[in-house]
Formats: sequence, structure tokens, C-alpha cells
Amino acid sequence: MRITNNIIVKNSKYNINNNKVSVDKYNTQMSTQKKIARASEDPVVAIRSLRLADSLSEVNQYYEKNIPDAESWMSVTETALSNMKDILTDMYRQCVNGATDTLTADDREAIVTSLQALSEQFYAEGNTDYAGRTVFTGYKTNQDLTFTEDDSNDIYELTEVFSYTDIEAQQYFGNEVSISDVTTDVANGSTATIAMPTSDTFQRIRLSYGAYNDDQLLTTSSALTYKYLDASGNEYSGSYAVTSTTREEWEANGYTLADGAVLFLADTGELILGSDVSDTMNQVEAYDISITYTKKGFEQGELRPENYFDCTKTEVTPEGEELAPITYTLEDQDINYTVASNQTITVNTQAHDVFDASVARDIEELAEAVNKAQAASDKITQIEQMIAQTTDEDEISRLNSWLEAAHKESDYYEDYVQSKFSSAVGDFTDYLASVNLAVTDCGSRSQRLELTKTRMNAQQETIEELKSQNEDRDISDIIIDYTAAYNAYTASLTAASKINQQSLLDYIR
Repeated sequence: MRITNNIIVKNSKYNINNNKVSVDKYNTQMSTQKKIARASEDPVVAIRSLRLADSLSEVNQYYEKNIPDAESWMSVTETALSNMKDILTDMYRQCVNGATDTLTADDREAIVTSLQALSEQFYAEGNTDYAGRTVFTGYKTNQDLTFTEDDSNDIYELTEVFSYTDIEAQQYFGNEVSISDVTTDVANGSTATIAMPTSDTFQRIRLSYGAYNDDQLLTTSSALTYKYLDASGNEYSGSYAVTSTTREEWEANGYTLADGAVLFLADTGELILGSDVSDTMNQVEAYDISITYTKKGFEQGELRPENYFDCTKTEVTPEGEELAPITYTLEDQDINYTVASNQTITVNTQAHDVFDASVARDIEELAEAVNKAQAASDKITQIEQMIAQTTDEDEISRLNSWLEAAHKESDYYEDYVQSKFSSAVGDFTDYLASVNLAVTDCGSRSQRLELTKTRMNAQQETIEELKSQNEDRDISDIIIDYTAAYNAYTASLTAASKINQQSLLDYIR
């Protein structure tokens, strides 16, 4: 094959260009410390790089965003639950102290005042939020758990469900002594028999709400329904007609209650069960006792029903116009965060799993009992003062009869206060157990999250290492390759410069 000068020049230029490409390649690698700049340089490296980049992006999302957000949410929740635990512990101790029979009326009044303040703080913890999202209200994170101000317009029709274990004994007192009646009776010289105070015990179910002022309204449906299972597992159901009244009206009627009757006390939110009713439900161990009632008007601090019951809410405008009702169905509303591939964790604790209105209702009844006991004690003092101020034997005799009635009333209420505090000790033990369970559950989920975080951290480091091994080059290796390529390039330039220094004419003489 004949090699011409043009062929030599062409080949030289080709070789020089190839060497320049190599120099440029290693120069780029030296600047980026990456194996390739374009996918075409090494498709295998490029494909692996894309796959590892996707995996790393996914892990970074879990490790740097999802997990920290879940940690923060659960940390806020755990702090709130710990505060609730401390509050309930303090309330429990106060109840234990209140159950002591050596306390004075002033001592118990101070205890009740402290309990009321603690109760307000307890429910305030339920409004805890994380980044503007309330943590105990399920999906309704834009809504507080309690009413933050008095609301006289909203109307809720709600269905509250109980079991036979919610039936409890409750005392009701009648024929209370009235100082005005004492004064009138003595002034008129009455000889009629003085009605002595009475105490009656009935079985009741206490609702979550009562009507505490004239702006509120509590009404009920006409039936109390229940369900139970027989020994063979067959489900049966029944119902009882409900009659609405108030405690004052019931007391005026002498606390009369037929065996199969159910009274709905609209002012206090209680279902009073006739003996046949309570006996039946206890014998069959009714697992579902339900009552539907309507409540209009709520006070600041009361729980919003939609977080606890199936209910229908009707908003009423200031002009009195009723808006379209909104129906809420009680369900588990777990907020789940994806913290790893195919792994989610529930970050929220729902209010109905931790606490309900029973804490506030217990404190209200304690306060009422203490106030009644104090009032009964004051009546004794007033009657004794009236006796000391008169010398009329008939008046003294009549006042002594009233004093006997006042002492009996005071004894009733002293025993009642003692029993309410003793009962509260057990109740607050149960409330504390529920919060402790929630704290434990939240803590266990936090531990799981911490383990996942550790794994994600290790996975992130592993993928970053694999990605580096796939894409990166050691700078010393690049320098060696660059030096070799540069030497080859300069050598090719030198060789090419000598190609045309001599031609055929130099040999023709």
C-alpha cells in the first residue's frame, strides 16, 4: 500500500485529536471527580447512577423530612400527655386528701377550687397543637378540641353510647331546710310536723353534658335502647320509653319513679333508671346502651361532641337562621406518616382514647356536694343564733325541731361529700391509667420511630457510598491518567511536526 504525505498528515491529525479528547476527558474528571460527564460515555454507570440517585432521594425524604416531622408531632403529643398525667396525679392526691374525714368545710372548699383550676388546665392541654395543627382531634386538625368561648347558637343532636358498667348508684336529697321557711314557721307559731330531710338512692347513667345555664337546652328522644348477647351469642335488643323532666321537678314530686320507667333530667344530663330497667341491663350485661339527645349552647372549655360521638351539628346565625346540618360519624382517624419504604407509623393520639367529659363532670358534682354541705352547716349556725336570740320557750322548741332537721341534712351531706371524694379517688385512678396507657403507647411508637431513623441513617450512608463508588474517581488516579494522556498528546504533536521536514525532492540531485 502506498503511503502518501496526505495520508500521513490525515492520520497524524486523527491521532492528535484522539489524544486531545483523552486530555479533555481527564481534565473534566479532574474538575468534577466524576467518572462520566455524559451517559454515552458509560451507559452502565449512568443507569446505576440514576437508580441510586432515586433511592437516595427517597431515603432523604424519609430521613430528613418525614421522620423529623413525625418526631416533632409525637414529641408535642407526649409532652401534652405527660402534663395531663401530672395534672391527674395532682387531682388524685387532692381527692385522697378530700376523703379524709377530719377536714373542715373550708379545707374541702379549697380542695374543690384547686380541682376546678386543674380541670380547666387538663382540658386546655387537649387543645395542644403542632405547627398550627391540633394533635388530639384526628383529621380535624384545624379545630380545637374544646370550645374556646361560650357558644349559645350551635345545636348538636348526638347519640351517646354506654354499657351496663356505666350504670352507677347516686344519692338525691329532699326536704332540705330553708331558713326563710324556719323564720316564717316560727313567726306563725306553727305546730305542724316538720318534714325531715330525706335521702334516696337511684341507679343512673350520667351523660357527658348537662344544661348549666338558661341559655342552654337539653332535650332527648323518646327511647333508651340497649343490645346484649345471650349465652349462645345471639344478639337481642330492647328499649324503654323516656320521660323528660328536671331534677327540681322530680324532687318536687317526691322522687317518684316507677320500676320500668326512665327519667331524663334535662338540666343535669342524667338518665334515672327504674329498678327493673337497671336490673335487666345488669343481668343481660348490655354492651350497647344508647340515647339520642339534643344540646343547644356550650360553655367555654366544654368538649366538642364531634370528637366523641355520632352527631349532627346545626349552626345558627346571629339572625337566627339555621344553616344546613353537618353530620359527623365517630371513627378512628389515624394520621399516618410514611417513614420508610412500605412502612408507616401513626403519629397522633385521639382524644376519645385518652379522656372525656367525665373528669369535668366529677369535679362539678364534687363542687356541688361541698357547697351543699357548707350550706347545710351554715343553716345549723343560723338556727343556733336564732335560738340564742329568743327566750320564748315555744319558739325555742320549734327552732330545736328545725335544728334537728338541719343536723340531719348536714349529716346526709357530710356522708355524701365523703363518699363522693372516696369515689373520685377510684375514678381518677382510672383516668390516670388511661393517660398512662396513652403515654406508654406514644412512647413505644417513638421508640419504633427512633429505630427506623437509625436504619434510614445507615441506609442513607450506604447508598451515598455506593453512589460515590459508582460515579466518583480518586483524584490521584485521575492525575496519573491525565499526565499519561497529556504526554501522549504532546508526543503526537512532536511527531507530527517532523513529518514534513523532508520530502522526496531532498534526495533528487
